[in-house]
Amino acid sequence: MSQTLNLTQTLDMLRDDSEGQSISMDDVISTLENRGFGPLLLAPALIAFLPTGAIPGIPSVCGILIFLVAVQRLIGKNSPWVPARLRSVEFSRDRFKDGLEWIRPWTERIDRLFRPRLSFLFSPLMSRIVAALCVVFGLMMIPLELVPMAAAAPALAIILAAIGLSTKDGIFLLLSFVFFGATAWLALTKLL
Repeated sequence: MSQTLNLTQTLDMLRDDSEGQSISMDDVISTLENRGFGPLLLAPALIAFLPTGAIPGIPSVCGILIFLVAVQRLIGKNSPWVPARLRSVEFSRDRFKDGLEWIRPWTERIDRLFRPRLSFLFSPLMSRIVAALCVVFGLMMIPLELVPMAAAAPALAIILAAIGLSTKDGIFLLLSFVFFGATAWLALTKLL
């Protein structure tokens, strides 16, 4: 990872670094690919978590993108590859801006919490464990799309993991494990 990145900055970059009436997944990837895997996991998870996640198909596309990025991290690739078809998926810039304005006060508060800590959690093994969890929970977003806003639960766990990776904050990484567990428990109890 070349540098740490905060949540508000990530959202602003996505809003500002693309043109037109819509934002494509290619815009998301191009904006974040030089910053490592954390932001590339964070962006689609945020899109699925924000009101844009209510648009039919968006949680599934975000889940597939998370899956692809996480699998590549799991096998040790240094930079991710994403198929052109997935890069071409678009969503409304206005809806994203509305969601951004709604969540901005929260992200600015959260950004003040980030700082590198519990650095022992950022071993190559832990990075692969987080990638494996993101693979599973990215795929989980696809069937959960059938229940309105249910894909937001795994998206939140991935957001916390990506924040931890992006900011080297072990507290957020540990918090993501709690949310991964809670999301798995909720999914299992609802499916069984």
